This record gives sequence, structure tokens and C-alpha cells, in this order.
Amino acid sequence: MPTESAVDDDADDPDRDRERVWLVERTYSDDEQNIVILVYATPDGSRYLRKERALTSFDDARDTTAAVLARESSLGDVDDPDVRERYAAEAERTREQYDPEDLI
Repeated sequence: MPTESAVDDDADDPDRDRERVWLVERTYSDDEQNIVILVYATPDGSRYLRKERALTSFDDARDTTAAVLARESSLGDVDDPDVRERYAAEAERTREQYDPEDLI
């Protein structure tokens, strides 16, 4: 049974409602120039986070980490079983090769 202080600590933990997701896909938008689309997924591939970045100049360098902590409410469901399997495989590969904060 958790102690009162453990419960209080959990309530103050900013990562409590977050899940670590791993980079599984990086593409460039066909519709708009200079848009990079990053897709992060849960280790089982069932949920994902999509981030779009506009590159404003050639020297616009933004760090991309192997993993991020995403709010549960920001994650979408992966309905397609083939995509879910691919995301799970990519997440596993990324997890094996990198620490969460590593730049890739």
C-alpha cells in the first residue's frame, strides 16, 4: 500500500500522465515545402504522436531526440494492424540503438 507521501509525490510528478514514445518515422511533407513530419509511437505500436516542424531556413537546426514524453491525451490510436506492427518494430529498433535523450 502506498504511503501518503508516495501518493503526494505522484500528484506532483509532471510525468505522471505521460508516456514515452519512440521515433518511428521522419518524412518531408509533399503538400508543403520545408515541413518535416515526425512520428513517435509507443513500444507496442498501438498509439502515436505526430509532430510537424516548419524549417524556416537552411541553417534551422532543431534537435530530434530518440524519444519524448507525450501526454496521454496527445496520443492517437493506430487502427491499421500493419502500421501498428511496423511502428512496434521501429520503436523496438530505436530503443535498442539509442537512449531516450539521444539526438538522431
